[in-house]
This record gives sequence, C-alpha cells and structure tokens, in this order.
Amino acid sequence: MGEQKKILCVGLVCLDIINVVDKYPEEDTDSRCLAQRWQRGGNASNSCTVLSLLGASCAFMGSLSAGPVADFILEDFQKFHIDVSLVSEHVQCVLPASVVISNISTGSRTILHMNRNLPDITAEDFSKVDLHHFNWIHWEGRNAEEQVKMIQQVVMYNNTLPKQQRITVSVEIEKTREPLYQLFSRGDVVFVSKDVARHFGFLTAEAALKGLYSRVKQGAVLICAWAEKGADALGPDGLLIHSDAFPPETVVDTLGAGDTFNAAVIYTLSNGGSLQDALTFGCRVAGRKCGFHGYDSISKKFQDD
Repeated sequence: MGEQKKILCVGLVCLDIINVVDKYPEEDTDSRCLAQRWQRGGNASNSCTVLSLLGASCAFMGSLSAGPVADFILEDFQKFHIDVSLVSEHVQCVLPASVVISNISTGSRTILHMNRNLPDITAEDFSKVDLHHFNWIHWEGRNAEEQVKMIQQVVMYNNTLPKQQRITVSVEIEKTREPLYQLFSRGDVVFVSKDVARHFGFLTAEAALKGLYSRVKQGAVLICAWAEKGADALGPDGLLIHSDAFPPETVVDTLGAGDTFNAAVIYTLSNGGSLQDALTFGCRVAGRKCGFHGYDSISKKFQDD
C-alpha cells in the first residue's frame, strides 16, 4: 500500500472575532453581545477544517505572521489534525482579521475584514511543494496571476502520470474581481459564487451555469450554490444537476457555510462519488452547519447520510 494522498487547500487563514447578537446593532449605539469568541477563519482554512472532520487527510498552504495570534491559529490547525508544513511565515507582518457580527435572529453574518500587509502564497513558494503527496488541490481565488502559474505546475506534473494518478484541480471564484475570472478555465471543478453569478447578470444558479459554462475548460464541472435555493452543477455531459437545500430548524450561524459546502463536495468527489451525490452531500452538510456555531459539531456521522 502506498501513502494516503492528501487534499491540499491553498488560500487564506485569518482570525475571526465573532460577536453573537440577538439583533443587528444600530450605528453609534452601545450594546452587549450574547457571546464573543475567537475562531480560525479564511475560506481555504475553513474548508480544511470540514474536510478533516469528515475524515479526509488534508493540508493547508497559506501565509501566517508571527506572534500570539498566529500561535492560536497554529494550535487550532493542530487540534483538527491539519498539516501546516507548507505554511509560509512572515515575521514582520500582521495577521489578517475579520470582525464578524453574527445575528441569531436571522442567521446573517456581517463581516469587516482587515488584511494590511501579509503577502499571499506565490508560484515560487508553490514550486517547493512535493506534489506526489496530493490527489486533489483546491485554490481559493485570491492572487490569480500567481495561482494560474501554480496550476500550470500541477498540469505539467499531471502530464507525466497516467490519468488515474493525476491530481484534480478545483478553484473557487467567490469575489467579484475581474482578475479572478481567469481561474474559470483552470479548474477540473470550478465553484462560482452567487455574488459572481449575479455580477454577470444571472438570477438563478441554473442560468449562471448555462451562461458561464463556456468559460471553463473542456471536461470540467461548474458548480454554483444559491443559499436556501440549494445548488446546481453542470458537467461535460450537458446535464444540469440540482440539489435542494437542507436548512436546519433554526438558522443560527451561516459563517463558513460556503466553505463547508465546497469541502463536502470535494470530499465526496475525491472518494469517487457521483456529482449528484457530491452536490446533495454538500447541501446537507452546509445546511446542518448553519444550525450551530462553529464547526465542532460536524463529524464523521455525515458520512453515514
């Protein structure tokens, strides 16, 4: 038996300072939180958490500063058994942080993000990665010019291997930033957000997939989640696949629901599951995650669904 291959997520890790309130505060008022906590955040970081809780062996690649906040982050990665050997430390930088207002009355999350001077991972950093250890690499769309170069390295590596041994590449295009759109054509699996779909003028996931599929490479799968409307996917066979949402009885915390969905889809596909199974599992796990704060209640029980 060879070593167990890992899933690598490349992107952001930050500190989330989460304030739980019973109603959204008015400007220039002083009100009490129901609770406040620190949580490791960032899209790629969150997806690693969920992958690990689902039972996948995974690694995170991103940038980190030095100091007590970084120590908290690294300790939390360790708690979830996430490999951080590919993290780049930048001593003179400040770790990105988000202040999150989590409204338990509506389940909404409002985010104020600060990222002052911590550089993103570069293609040069990525060139030091031993790709032999991974069977799936997921990129959270950020510094797209560099990420395209990273993906090109994986393509060159894959060209030396038989098809069944190649690394699957997935990308997430979440933000409405023009440079990110070059990632559409780079992934075997492409996650496009509701915000980006709307930016292009599409009012449903189905319309977005049909309208944007020409941007992906031949043979790729395009996936779009649409909150309470569930999620849709379109593959090379031209068949549109849909899953309804699975909302909890009470929506408590939607922070990271998209990252949870992505992780559950990747988990299923990386284990040989069908696109329909992956989409349904993604909606199921993301829906259940919205019913509690944080991630600790996600466990291997989801594998039995």
